[in-house]
Amino acid sequence: MGRKRKSDPRGKKPKKTTSNLSELKRAISNLLDADLSATLTQRQIKKRLGIHSRTALRDLPYALDELQQADKIKMVGKGNYASTSESKGIVGTVDFVSSRFAFIVNPETEQDVFVKAQDLKFALDGDTVEVVITSTGKGGRPEGKVQRIVQRARTRFVGRLEVSENFAFMVPDSKKMHQDIFVPIESAGGAKNNDKVIVEITEWPSFQKNPKGKIVDVLGAAGENDAEIHSIMAEFDLPFKFDPHLINAAEKIPDDLTDAEYKKRRDMRKVTTFTIDPEDAKDFDDALSIRDLDNGRLEIGIHIADVTHYVRPGTPIEEEGYSRATSVYLVDRTIPMLPERLSNELCSLRPHEDKLSFSAIFEMDESGKVYKEWFGRTVIHSDRRFAYEDAQEGIETGKGDYAKELQTLNAIAKKMRAKRYQEGAINFETTEVKFRLDEKGKPLEVIPKVRKDAHKMIEEFMLLANKKVATFIFNKGKNGPSHPFVYRTHDDPDPEKIASFALFAGKFGHKLNLKASIAHELNRLMEEIVGKPEENVLQQLGIRSMAKAKYTTAEKGHFGLSFDHYTHFTSPIRRYPDMMVHRLLQHYLNNGAPVSKEEYEPKCLHSSEMEKRASDAERASIKYKQAEFMSDKVGEVFEGIISGVTEWGIFVELVENKCEGMVRVSQMMDDFYEFDDRNMAMVGRHNKVTYGLGESVTVRVTGTNLNKRTVDLEFKKD
Repeated sequence: MGRKRKSDPRGKKPKKTTSNLSELKRAISNLLDADLSATLTQRQIKKRLGIHSRTALRDLPYALDELQQADKIKMVGKGNYASTSESKGIVGTVDFVSSRFAFIVNPETEQDVFVKAQDLKFALDGDTVEVVITSTGKGGRPEGKVQRIVQRARTRFVGRLEVSENFAFMVPDSKKMHQDIFVPIESAGGAKNNDKVIVEITEWPSFQKNPKGKIVDVLGAAGENDAEIHSIMAEFDLPFKFDPHLINAAEKIPDDLTDAEYKKRRDMRKVTTFTIDPEDAKDFDDALSIRDLDNGRLEIGIHIADVTHYVRPGTPIEEEGYSRATSVYLVDRTIPMLPERLSNELCSLRPHEDKLSFSAIFEMDESGKVYKEWFGRTVIHSDRRFAYEDAQEGIETGKGDYAKELQTLNAIAKKMRAKRYQEGAINFETTEVKFRLDEKGKPLEVIPKVRKDAHKMIEEFMLLANKKVATFIFNKGKNGPSHPFVYRTHDDPDPEKIASFALFAGKFGHKLNLKASIAHELNRLMEEIVGKPEENVLQQLGIRSMAKAKYTTAEKGHFGLSFDHYTHFTSPIRRYPDMMVHRLLQHYLNNGAPVSKEEYEPKCLHSSEMEKRASDAERASIKYKQAEFMSDKVGEVFEGIISGVTEWGIFVELVENKCEGMVRVSQMMDDFYEFDDRNMAMVGRHNKVTYGLGESVTVRVTGTNLNKRTVDLEFKKD
């Protein structure tokens, strides 16, 4: 059983102190239960529990014996003790927030589990782990320890190589990877110091050791555009190219525009039709048509590239499209979902060519009221390819090709948009940027994107088609079995997040009535802040207070758009969910039986995850280009708005170019500053100077770090 007890030197057994022994047994049980995979010696238990008193040292062997007899602990090997408790762990995904701690995320639990870095068992961001709850922190937040790693999320990482004489370390690009990877010099693959490389881990980290790996690809010297963009692609596990067999398969797809195919479709080729896209677009996946009807109304068609006519289930191209799930738009390139033969040629609704489309056609009046709707496959012929700028000129001046049609469509779109807002849609207008690059990819200018009527007009008609398709399918199940479908849903916001947002808005003199309609209150606030310094900050905070939109078979509504039912029908060239929607819509138009939710829900989840990955990669490419753009502006002074406050620093968005940098609290030497998380502010302990969200500040650029994609700032004092 347990260890042998030594006799007292005086020949008497020592007395056990009952109360002390009970506390000691409880402490030992808690220690071993906290990590069910741990095995500890008596000496280690003594050290972990900090046992120093003579009484506790005397009672320790008795406590271990009695716990064994009660089957609370067991002997493992020679002199090692372990818990006998069954695992009650929660399986979840590691979300590394900082180098000091992480959260274990499980969608089925109300709260994420807080875990200190030293209790992660060397799990990395994204790994699936089993965690046990050990205590409860502030606000009832569960805290725990990882007891085993269920599955590693990835084996390859990208970063910058630092080479010494006999070894090297790869410093990961990912801000959530907090350990450098050791690379033996013989595994460096000829890479040089400061190269961007991809490393595959061959030995996972252990106590006081870094992960060990080998270089599998050299991307180029750090700072070179291609090397850096390829690094971002590798960091987010984005594909670099299509395999040759996929390109060959795409080239063999026939362009079967035959009379037989036309006869299966509604012929729209003689109706005025045009596309409106960015100037540099190559894939045109939507077009608008318009014509007058004899009854005084209008027929307006939203025509979408018929991708699923060419991409068939079970083919390698279909499988690759599902795997990618979305096109990704980095600053200097597009990573398409489908090979160019499809996205830019066969499916693209190019001008002056007959094209196959899937259409939503509406009989409407000029107020935007819909009287009739029709969904089905069509053949169209685009009369004009507009860039947004060209269409905007036609709207504003009434001159040029199809100016009358553009003005009519725009007038209807404005009325539909106003109606949406009246019904509770939220009017968030965030500022996005694009870059003017030289031939080597160096950013020469940061240009805020301006959304004008032409952009909003296209958006409004796409929203109409998406809404009507979703509603049509939902209504098919009203009087019988439901017809499972792929919806785009957006949950109501968390009341606590909205309350916090209202608190911040109040600091700028804006009040939100939380007892009234949240959507109407948010829209009123958005109107109030137009043109004010806090506009962009409150827009961003408002968006962060919202739930995330997702794909699902659940028949829920879309809070942000105030639609009872909504889907994505309008972009199948670049979104896999739209391909699923096209197939399901045609299936139900053919009076097909309801499909299985169990078949489509995993596909929806995958599409949502890939959408987030694409968004994160796009954001990383923007952050890199912003840092590169600011790298030759060290020493220059800019006006800015505080856009975020954390315990380690203050984020400032520069008014002139929308680039964001940080004033690190460690560099604020005029006082000792403390983070006020309740008010999201940094407060000086002695001078009581406060830096809070939305405040206007003047900052000087002190440096940039291209590897970390950061801009360092300092406050400029008057």
